[in-house]
Amino acid sequence: MTPKTVAFHTLGCKLNYSETSAIGRLFEQAGYAEVHFEQGADIYVINTCSVTDFADKKCRNIVRRALKFSPGAHVVVVGCYAQLKPQEIADIPGVDLVLGAAEKFRILDFIDTLSKAPGKGMVRAGAIREAKDFVHAFSFGDRTRSFLKVQDGCDYKCSFCTIPLARGKSRSDTIENVVANAQKVAEMGGKEIVLTGVNIGDFGNGTEVIEGTKPRKEALFIDLIRALDQVEGIERFRISSIEPNLCTDEIIEFVAQSERFVPHFHIPLQSGNDKQLLQMRRRYKRALYADRVAKIKALMPHCCIGVDVIVGFPGETEEDFLETYYFINELAISYLHVFTYSERPNTPAADMGSPVPMEERRRRNQMLTILSEKKRRHFYEQHLGQTRPVLFEQHANPQLMSGFTDNYIKIEAPMDERLLNTIARVHLSSLTADGQVQIAMPELEGIR
Repeated sequence: MTPKTVAFHTLGCKLNYSETSAIGRLFEQAGYAEVHFEQGADIYVINTCSVTDFADKKCRNIVRRALKFSPGAHVVVVGCYAQLKPQEIADIPGVDLVLGAAEKFRILDFIDTLSKAPGKGMVRAGAIREAKDFVHAFSFGDRTRSFLKVQDGCDYKCSFCTIPLARGKSRSDTIENVVANAQKVAEMGGKEIVLTGVNIGDFGNGTEVIEGTKPRKEALFIDLIRALDQVEGIERFRISSIEPNLCTDEIIEFVAQSERFVPHFHIPLQSGNDKQLLQMRRRYKRALYADRVAKIKALMPHCCIGVDVIVGFPGETEEDFLETYYFINELAISYLHVFTYSERPNTPAADMGSPVPMEERRRRNQMLTILSEKKRRHFYEQHLGQTRPVLFEQHANPQLMSGFTDNYIKIEAPMDERLLNTIARVHLSSLTADGQVQIAMPELEGIR
């Protein structure tokens, strides 16, 4: 009997990718064969995001594409957007089933009913509930790097954010389970693990650790990374994103001396203006952020630091924006992820008034995007002439391969299949006109 087929499409963050892979393994264990999206599948699973703009438009487009490749397919939508607006998704032509955060890992229980009651737009009774349990997940198979989920949900109440509504309260895996999953990734041949979650610096809810002879109620993120540093077979660990108020001296100092945790931090800023930070309900002022960057660079001058920033928040004046711009310009950071503020239902910011005109929001986004490219290029130029380890991966162009250095400098090189999923030291020789780093191809001796 030919096995049924399933295809996946993931929108959004690294956490979503880890969860899609976990859902994929459930289908595999049930006898389904995973196929590429364009091949046409019996079932399409779309894992959605609510952070990026145009969630509705993106979801509709993906549903149409799925049905173009396989007109008779069942389409299931899960993820943050599904949790927040289930009926809106159920009304999209072609959608069979919508599952919220609490039910997406029970997807096979609902799939069985589709063939018996194939009506479109079914939002199953009880399928959209608040997520309260932690379900572990990690990605593997289509990427050299594995995204390992260690934490979910968020107790922070940032005035612009819907993630606490979509994913529930902060909760964590145990250190024992995270280490076991890391060992599984190592056994499968993975070389790098990226730790993911909604607020991973808040790791520790409900877990326990014994330190020396004194028991402590909760494990902390520092305890987790110390334990992971001992896992054999994983060459690299990377911290995906950590809040500045949770990025402690202890964590920075540990990464600085670790041979496995790479010199790369991604630290959300959101605004370089204390007035906006207060209105956003962020838990720090810009002086603390500057202190975190200075601490990292003092111990690791070669460290890559990425920054999230929002432009066009309600009430942000031109003077406010320029304060953010000049603050970031003076920071020794390496790149920006720039987000144009968009109103989210059921968030305090949506009712603040004094909206910034959309054209102005776009202009400010463009200014920071240009600054980001200047920062990235300067960071790359600082490392030309150095030799750094690169983990080689597949590229969208089959004639090329790509990869990142330990400190997150992206490289591209002619394909050499012998180097895929290996770490080799390469010489960063020059920068092209469009900002790509050129390398001297490594000798095959010494790769790992």
